[in-house]
Parts: sequence; structure tokens; C-alpha cells
Amino acid sequence: MSDLFAAIKNQVEKHQPTIVLPEGTDERILEAAIKLESDQVVRPILIGSEEEIKEKAKQLQLDVANVTIMDPSSYDGMDNMIQAFVERRKGKETEETAREKLVDVNYFGTMLVYMGIADGLVSGAAHSTGDTVRPALQIIKTQPGIKRTSGVFVMVKEDKKFVFGDCAINIAPNSDELAEIAIATAETAKVFDIDPKVAMLSFSTKGSASSIETQKVSEATKLAQAARPDLVIDGEFQFDAAFVPAVAQKKAPDSPLQGQANVFIFPSLESGNLGYKIAQRLGGYDAIGPILQGLNKPVNDLSRGCNVSDVYKLSLITAMQAINQKSTVTK
Repeated sequence: MSDLFAAIKNQVEKHQPTIVLPEGTDERILEAAIKLESDQVVRPILIGSEEEIKEKAKQLQLDVANVTIMDPSSYDGMDNMIQAFVERRKGKETEETAREKLVDVNYFGTMLVYMGIADGLVSGAAHSTGDTVRPALQIIKTQPGIKRTSGVFVMVKEDKKFVFGDCAINIAPNSDELAEIAIATAETAKVFDIDPKVAMLSFSTKGSASSIETQKVSEATKLAQAARPDLVIDGEFQFDAAFVPAVAQKKAPDSPLQGQANVFIFPSLESGNLGYKIAQRLGGYDAIGPILQGLNKPVNDLSRGCNVSDVYKLSLITAMQAINQKSTVTK
């Protein structure tokens, strides 16, 4: 385990938040839940048919005796949950439609988080991003002042760590949305003990090319700087000008980044998705995420190609987000 995750684990195990894992019959989820419980880092809740989960565990020779299992079809608090869901949806659901939706493991798990029974949720091993994010947006919703959620990856290799965003949610963000993503990503970086130095990426550096695309990034930079003058945010930058000090000296000598950026904001989902996968596959970085930011409570989305380690690590990150949010509220 990297130094980053060793530090996160050390912080999380002091609090042991409860994390919902809705895909209770998935082999990777089962193994991760057992390890999380065994390590006494977080308290996992597996969602699904108790009989099916235990049968799956038996087939895999896994022991889930100490892991909490909650079955939507036999949940004692379902009537209260239905009422809370109907109230939260403000006329968009009836008791009948609520009962149908809350049988779904992602909706059920998200309601556990909303009602304070759990602190966060990790899903996506067997579901699409939409299946994970939709209940979160409908029930947990975004924080005040944030119009939309976004998805970032923490890129880790030995002692190096960077944050890439948005790589998961927003296909073609406009200037306002890019500025919002930049600020949210800087705050996420702080959770992982990264002092954020934010580069707004483009194919141009400080006006070296001019187009609608570059102007969008330049305008987003100005908006983010105006909204949060306490943060180091600059752009527009080509990647090398943001990351290589020698190139920065030639292309942007007056920038506060000086080629030392550690948070990278991509101008589109297309570029963000390509960027993190290139760093992962060619650069050998671990890509942890996508971590969803901007929600009132943490919900995170796994890749369907994830392994047990990915589930374990994203559960730790989700727990850390929950601890950080509670601390912020307390302050």
C-alpha cells in the first residue's frame, strides 16, 4: 500500500465510518468487504438478498459472518424509508413508485446514506455510472452553491500524487462549469494532503492559439480566480507548460505555477478520460476513482473493470470524504 493510502487508512480507522456496498453478490465486493471488516478500517454494509450473498460467499470459500448484510425486500425500516424518499422527491414519487425504486440496491443504499444510517456509498462494479450517480443526484443532491457533480481521479505512483478532473461526468462543460470543477477539485486535493496548484488545460498556453475552445478555458480560469483568489489556479496551459519547469519558463514565465501543477482540469470529458488512462497505462500510475465531488454526502463510482484493491481503496477514500465533510460541518 502506498504512503498515501497508508496515511488515509490511519486516519479512517480512528473513526471507522460505515460504507454501503450495494453490489453484495459481486466477488470483488465480497472480498473487499471482508478485508475492510477484518482490518477494522470501515464498517461495510453489503446490500442484497442475505441468502444469495451467503451462498455466493460459500461458493468462494469466504466468511461473511462478521459483515452486516441488509436486504431491501425484508428491511424493517422500509416504511420510514419510503416516507423519507417521497418527502425528499417533493411530489415526483408516490409511495407506490417509491416502494418499486427502493428495491433497487443503489436507491436503497443511497437512502441509507441520506438517512444517516451509513456515511458513504461505493458502487459501480456491476452497474453503470448512471445507475450509481442518478440516485445520488435525486436523493443526496449537490452542496449549496454547486450546480453539478463532477468526477476526478487521484493518480498515484510511489510518492507522486496528482488529481485529474473531470474525467467521469460532464461531457462538454462551459466556462462556468469548468471554473466550478476547478474549485471543487482543488478542495478534493486538500483531502489527500495535496496543496493544490491548479492548471486549466488546453492545446494553447496563454494565448498561443485562439479558438472557441481555448477562449472557454481562458474565461474559466478568470472565473475561478475571481471566485477563489486564495487558490493557485492558472491557465490556459498545454500540459508540458503546466508540468515541466523548463517548458514553463519559456511558455509562461510569469505564471505562479512555474511548471509545478498537481491538479489538472481537462477541457472536456473526452480529453479527461483519455488523459487519465494514458497516465495509468503508459505512465504506470494507479488511477483511484472516479471520486464524485460536490455532493452533500460521499457517493463514489467504481469502474466495472475494478479489482478487489480498487474497491478497498475507493472505500477508504469515501470514508475519508465522509470524515472531512463532518469535520467541515462541525467547524
